[in-house]
Amino acid sequence: MFVSPAYAQAAAPAGGAQMLAQFAPLILIFVIMYFLMIRPQQKRVREHRNMVEALRRGDTVVTQGGIIGKVSKVRDDGELEVEIADGIKVRIVRSTVSQVISKADAPAA
Repeated sequence: MFVSPAYAQAAAPAGGAQMLAQFAPLILIFVIMYFLMIRPQQKRVREHRNMVEALRRGDTVVTQGGIIGKVSKVRDDGELEVEIADGIKVRIVRSTVSQVISKADAPAA
């Protein structure tokens, strides 16, 4: 009817191999998440940064808000001046450019 104290203390302490076996699934999940989620996201961020840095006058761009326009002026302070219609220019933040539709013609060298 009563549990003897010797029976309750019979569990042996976990060894180093058992501890590694317990953490192996967590380590495996982290490795899988790194290759399936973190690395591709870092690659997209790097590609977007390179695209935004390569913007120049004459490029046709699409902003995250869906506005399509032609870059008329590139400013140094992280802004672009985009012409969205004849004579209508707006200032936008460079990082809001989501896509470059067409590049300006490269100058002949």
